[in-house]
Amino acid sequence: MVYLSTFVVSEKRIKNPNIYPYNVFRTKEIYPLVFAPITIIYGNNGSGKSTLLNIIAQKINARGCETYAYGQGYIDKFVRECIFDTGEDDFGNALHIPKDSLYMKSEDILFEIKKIQQEDALERGYVYELMMQKGIDRQSAEKSFDSHENSFWSKKDILQFAQEKYSNGETAMQILIDAFVPDNLYLLDEPEVSLSPQNQVKLAEEINKLARFLGCQFIVATHSPFMLGTLQAKIYNLDSECMEEAKWYELENIRFFYEFFEKNRSLF
Repeated sequence: MVYLSTFVVSEKRIKNPNIYPYNVFRTKEIYPLVFAPITIIYGNNGSGKSTLLNIIAQKINARGCETYAYGQGYIDKFVRECIFDTGEDDFGNALHIPKDSLYMKSEDILFEIKKIQQEDALERGYVYELMMQKGIDRQSAEKSFDSHENSFWSKKDILQFAQEKYSNGETAMQILIDAFVPDNLYLLDEPEVSLSPQNQVKLAEEINKLARFLGCQFIVATHSPFMLGTLQAKIYNLDSECMEEAKWYELENIRFFYEFFEKNRSLF
């Protein structure tokens, strides 16, 4: 399904060349982006792919879109100057942007993982505290925790979580999969950040299925070779001046990986 059919970023220019987000696109030749059920926004660091995805999210009012206290006036102005059009169903009827359209960044996923880790650590710490204070076994302490959960959460502000943990790729994968429902539009900014190559491929295959069979549309910002090579997607290359379409195997990132492994072929 294609809910968001086209998007055109603002072609207007302002005198100060450093004002965000005008500065991101000032050297680009602006053409309409025409979306498929899965579209990839590709680019190296600093190419503007995350900015573009957030601008789209703000324009369609997707859940999770970012706002900025500093310079918000320019961002709002830029967003107003952008235009988009929606797609049609199989019978030629105009579609609407789903009201629960979701914009999800890699930082959002990491934040959710950290919350889960923190809550788990606080719960275990409180259970241990009960054991020490009341001289009871863990099972009894856990039952006490369950019956006094509100009192635990009222204390959590004074409990400290000092142990840093690495993010859990399996948790990140579950957060992403749980977020997907049929007939919806998703804008994903580097969803692969916490995932192993195997899970990146698994996620891409899941996105393929959701787009093909369950009426979802995805716009994904990524430079992962595993996502690029697995997603059945149209790709826009933001490293080019025209933000032109490209095949995944033509992209600079992919060539870099290919040449690296070719150089070390003898080791395999």
